[in-house]
Amino acid sequence: MDTSSAPNSPVTSAPGFTPGRPPQWDADIFMHGDEIETALITLERNRRTFAWKCWEVDSDGLALRLGRSAITLGGLLKHLALCEELKFQSDLTGAAVLPEFRDVDHDATWETWAWESAKDDDPEVLRDLWVRAVHRSRATVAKALAESGLDYAPEGGMSLRRLISDIIEEYARHTGHADFLREAVDSATGEGPPNEFPVP
Repeated sequence: MDTSSAPNSPVTSAPGFTPGRPPQWDADIFMHGDEIETALITLERNRRTFAWKCWEVDSDGLALRLGRSAITLGGLLKHLALCEELKFQSDLTGAAVLPEFRDVDHDATWETWAWESAKDDDPEVLRDLWVRAVHRSRATVAKALAESGLDYAPEGGMSLRRLISDIIEEYARHTGHADFLREAVDSATGEGPPNEFPVP
């Protein structure tokens, strides 16, 4: 792992993942890392795979639906950005979510808002929204880990350990959806991105 431009502490960074660059694995940490390292590596692998499924897809592709499902790649970008914001901004620290998510009754529209609101959004706007949410999450998680580790939790709220587990589960589920949608868009398949695909 190149440590010249990224923190080398496993508390604040996932080994092998530097935003904007392809991964450079530390195989020993990947195979035998501690709880924090394993959690961060797993989350970043899921984020990167999801990003790969959504990149270089145009408006029609991001709006494509399969059968009766309302799920689209564009909606997934918006939904997962919202999940990042709710878990690591609102739930973990009480911080305000990004402006795009304010003034929306998410409890009442959870099943429909992302899919409906993404229909008319530009592809680059959707991808940028997701990337901004991910970058905010990384910064918040790094600060919480540095202060208290995975046991960090707001009063009455869930621990960082639980929130990271929840977001990994969210990505695992929806990257499966993205697999089918991307294949329907342009026949592209694959379990993971090529080595040269950068980290969002």
